[in-house]
Amino acid sequence: MYPHHREREQPIFSARAHVFQIDPNTKRNWIPASKHAVTVSFFYDGNRNVYRIISVGGTKAIINCTITPSMTFTRTSQKFGQWADSRANTVYGLGFATEQQLHQFSERFKEVKEAARLAREKSQDKMELANTALSIAAPQDLSDELQSPPVLCVNGPEEKMFRSQSADITLSSEKERIKKMLSEGSICEMNLEAELFTLQDSNSKLVAALHEANNNVEQWKKQLVAYQEETERLRDQVADLEAHGGHGPSDTLKDELTRSLEELEALLKAKDEEIHILQNKKEEYHEMEQEREEAIHRLQEMEMRNLELERRVQNVEQNLSASLEERDRTESEVQRAIEILDVKIFDLNDLRQSLVKLIDK
Repeated sequence: MYPHHREREQPIFSARAHVFQIDPNTKRNWIPASKHAVTVSFFYDGNRNVYRIISVGGTKAIINCTITPSMTFTRTSQKFGQWADSRANTVYGLGFATEQQLHQFSERFKEVKEAARLAREKSQDKMELANTALSIAAPQDLSDELQSPPVLCVNGPEEKMFRSQSADITLSSEKERIKKMLSEGSICEMNLEAELFTLQDSNSKLVAALHEANNNVEQWKKQLVAYQEETERLRDQVADLEAHGGHGPSDTLKDELTRSLEELEALLKAKDEEIHILQNKKEEYHEMEQEREEAIHRLQEMEMRNLELERRVQNVEQNLSASLEERDRTESEVQRAIEILDVKIFDLNDLRQSLVKLIDK
């Protein structure tokens, strides 16, 4: 499933999560390693044939963990999981936005761990083949190879690569280039997320402050009355002290009372301003309520006019129906009169013909 022969480190899978590290002192509490959700990626290093988990926050690598077959990713809740890195002597925790993202990361962790196990077994097999070839070599050849630098098997016992200074420089420059690309993308994403979270946080704080202020108006009024009473009491006490002169308490007590009086006056002024702001908001709310009531009143008037119009329409329909019935009744009477006239005319015509015949005779 994963590539095993690449020239440089390649990303396999990425996810967004909040990164935490275990407190090294207590080994119980979690310490956030990032202020916001960052990208956590699985990487495959083709040069060393290892798999790693890397996460970069800004220009700093938050996670740089080489996956070993002994590691286990544990899901401790619906959206949180952790694993231990013995090389870094720490435990990493990841908090995801959804349970599905946690499930995908856990399954990919299992797959990558299995791939790391197969890669280690393959590397051990290659080392055993290399040791077998060394054991059957000539003593002189064996001593020459022992004096040479360590050999890294890449594609089998026949293909060998010595670490040189140029290879190390190439590898380090490639790593720096990858880190730079990751850091640039992470910085842009983190800036956008920071602006979004800042706006959401400001909005939620403003809404919470408004609700809290509306809920605490009466309490603040009571506190204001209490502060006013306390201020008057302190003023009376200071006036008594000034009137008694040296017979009263010491100057230190007078200074303390004066400072307390000034602090209470400042607090009283601040509460007055807050109450003034709330009163303005309350007036705006009353205006909106008045507009809503006016709109409801207009709607009720429109409904009454609509009912009146419907009543008039019903009356007109009833009058029209009565007029139609009256017209039908008149038409039927006229028709009946016409029929009677036709009969009378027919009888008169017969009488006329009879008279004409009588006269002719």
